[in-house]
Amino acid sequence: MLEKEVINFERTVIVGIVTQSQSEEKLNEYLDELEFLTFTAGGEVIKRFSQKMERPNPKTFVGTGKIDEINLFVVENKISTVIFDDELTPSQQKNISRIIDCKILDRTNLILDIFAQRAETSYARTQVELAQCQYLLPRLSGLWTHLERQKGGIGMRGPGETEIETDRRIVRDRISLLKEKIKTIDKQMGVQRSNRGAMVRVALVGYTNVGKSTLMNAIGKSDVFVENKLFATLDTTVRKVVIKNLPFLLSDTVGFIRKLPTQLVDSFKSTLDEVREADLLLHVVDISHPDFEDHIESVNKILQEIKSNDKPTIMVFNKIDTYKHLTIDEDDLITERTRKHYTLGEWKQTWMSNVGEDKALFISARNKENFEEFRERVYEAVRQIHITRFPYNNFLYPDYKDAVEKEDEE
Repeated sequence: MLEKEVINFERTVIVGIVTQSQSEEKLNEYLDELEFLTFTAGGEVIKRFSQKMERPNPKTFVGTGKIDEINLFVVENKISTVIFDDELTPSQQKNISRIIDCKILDRTNLILDIFAQRAETSYARTQVELAQCQYLLPRLSGLWTHLERQKGGIGMRGPGETEIETDRRIVRDRISLLKEKIKTIDKQMGVQRSNRGAMVRVALVGYTNVGKSTLMNAIGKSDVFVENKLFATLDTTVRKVVIKNLPFLLSDTVGFIRKLPTQLVDSFKSTLDEVREADLLLHVVDISHPDFEDHIESVNKILQEIKSNDKPTIMVFNKIDTYKHLTIDEDDLITERTRKHYTLGEWKQTWMSNVGEDKALFISARNKENFEEFRERVYEAVRQIHITRFPYNNFLYPDYKDAVEKEDEE
């Protein structure tokens, strides 16, 4: 008889602030996402704390009264981890740890932890370790206070290296070593990419957990790991896909997220080379998510950072099977109609007028709804790139409808 596996979730609380630049509604969206991140990392959120402030407290991020309230809740409810929604400075982390006697994490640390869990290949592990070392370096003093010897007095004067300085040197050396390792792997991957020949390259990009891997499995008949958690895919997967008789390369890349740590953008820039070298981008969007327009903005911002925002792009609005819009009762004369009340038809009109009718698709990758239209659009886009590159190959790949007729005749 198989034993049932019992998963022990860490009891956690999450903390965020409402500022001039971050409204209460926006904070709730971020805390929802932080809760999902916590669940992905193996934690259970017991309570949320928030506070209205002009700006974060430079000493303890939230006010002294709020930090005491959190500490009391942590003690009374046996909380093991407190997670802050924004990146804490080394001094904030140090000060909070003195007041609250449990693990203190911020959004960056949490994302790094999930990345460390998800990294499968040597390359992904190297990138995550580099990001962790860069995050850890300025925070070493908080970890080593009990070993510091820089206190002066008898026997403490003169030369000699303290424990913390030794550790900083070890971490710096490790960072240099990891950067060299990444350079070497980058060269190998560059050779691999050049060996793929002149095939058209298509990359799936988008926010995390929008269904990129599900879509890749549906088109490419491949077996990419899929799970309803954030950052299920870390390693770029490249597959050869054939629609009708037209072959091309399709790559599934790491998902993006709001407030993505700068260390991760830097260390994962090499993974995003697949995006940089792609001829066509399929920007996958989870239309069932209430903040999907914010997600689009975040992805476009990162594409701009890696200089890939000017590539031919098709917007693929996924998960239409789970889309639900808010409704207003006929006798309700107070509620104002917002974008959250838009029907799927209205969103279609909005986005087709925003990006062009041939640049927006509405599908369900899981149920394969509108999948034939999706295949046709991708086929035509790839064919156009191919015949621009090889005009003499024009006769090889007919229009999609002609290819379908030809297939039927056979």
